[in-house]
Amino acid sequence: MAEILFYHLTQSTLDEALPGLVERSLARHWKVTIQFMSDERRDAMDSYLWVYADDSFIGHGTERDKFPDLQPVYLTVGEENPNGSQVRFLVEGADCSNPQNYERLVVMFDGRDQELLAEARRQWKSYKEQNHQLTYWQQTEDRRWEKKA
Repeated sequence: MAEILFYHLTQSTLDEALPGLVERSLARHWKVTIQFMSDERRDAMDSYLWVYADDSFIGHGTERDKFPDLQPVYLTVGEENPNGSQVRFLVEGADCSNPQNYERLVVMFDGRDQELLAEARRQWKSYKEQNHQLTYWQQTEDRRWEKKA
């Protein structure tokens, strides 16, 4: 069974929080897939990951790039996994029908958006019924992550 982590954004935006979590996965030598709900949002993150910090960037690709199997981070709106990712990030309501194919699934949602909050609750219930190991992390006021469940 996959380890599934829910990250409840309360202080940061997805753009502020996601790169740090992806960097932690890469530091563990895991390949990563990030699944979005729209091409527009995927494309915006595609541009952002190259410039999100003055002294750093996250190498990545999409299905439009050559050799997606060689990418450390793969951005998609589908469920494919061409780079053999061990970790899959689901953002902005994206869902994964095969979580057992990953070591870790990370569901990130903005708690200020009622639709995303409802979708995260639905996903929690569904993954719980499938007997996956779930943990819930919520941001503190200083933007750190605190384990709540």
